Amino acid sequence: MDQGKMHMQVLTTIAELSRWLASATPPTGFVPTMGFLHKGHLSLVRRARDENEMVIVSIFVNPTQFGPNEDFQDYPRDLSRDLGVLEEARVDAVFTPTVDDIYPSGASTMIEVESLSNILEGASRPGHFRGVATVVCKLFHVVQPNRAYFGEKDYQQLQVIRRMVHDLHMPVEVVGCPTIREPDGLAMSSRHVYLSQPQREAAVALPQALFRAKQLCIEGEHDVAKLQAEVHHRLANEPLIRPDYMAIVHPYTLQPLASVGLEGAVLCLAVWIGKTRLIDNIRLGDG
Repeated sequence: MDQGKMHMQVLTTIAELSRWLASATPPTGFVPTMGFLHKGHLSLVRRARDENEMVIVSIFVNPTQFGPNEDFQDYPRDLSRDLGVLEEARVDAVFTPTVDDIYPSGASTMIEVESLSNILEGASRPGHFRGVATVVCKLFHVVQPNRAYFGEKDYQQLQVIRRMVHDLHMPVEVVGCPTIREPDGLAMSSRHVYLSQPQREAAVALPQALFRAKQLCIEGEHDVAKLQAEVHHRLANEPLIRPDYMAIVHPYTLQPLASVGLEGAVLCLAVWIGKTRLIDNIRLGDG
């Protein structure tokens, strides 16, 4: 591709997107985001850039995946900064629809991935994954990508989307990309902007607990109850952290395990630090 001739297009409506797609050269890589981009998002963009002829990123804060008492109105937004970052990353097009574009008046169709949506994150945030699956389905339909890129930090989300794509025979390859962490190990998140300095320092207990569980598993401890006890102990030592959930589950079904078997496992957790909710996960075993 001639980098000197690249000029990023900002597409604000589905009609503009359709016109752009009509002249796009496949394969197309797609990175759906809610904006306020950080290095984690940009790692997805780089992977898409490496593997596709064209790259499109969406920026849309999706109201249907926020609960009634969650931070939809306060969710951080900085579109002009995001567009500058994406142009520098050599993105071909950015799709920035309005809520009315994605959910036209009278819209009543929602996507529910039943087996994976009501546990873990879904139990704490009822309806969250219905909103995620619905908006991703809509975006896949209008963007028509060959590949779509999602971070493994949102591990349950990744599995929900993979199941939806499989079940609905969508012609999209879903690519999971490794979690990008801060130098102290904390998984990057747009919500870090909410944390005070003491809260940010306390948050490092999350990756420390995860990495300790992984090390114990490497050393031969496969009993889930003992691994969970170690994580609980480490989080309990940080008074600013209030655990929401923590579970060690099968990597594909997300069902709880008694021990880490040949297929491995995923340790998933969510905590509150003040009014900020953070999630993280780590793979255990060889699977």
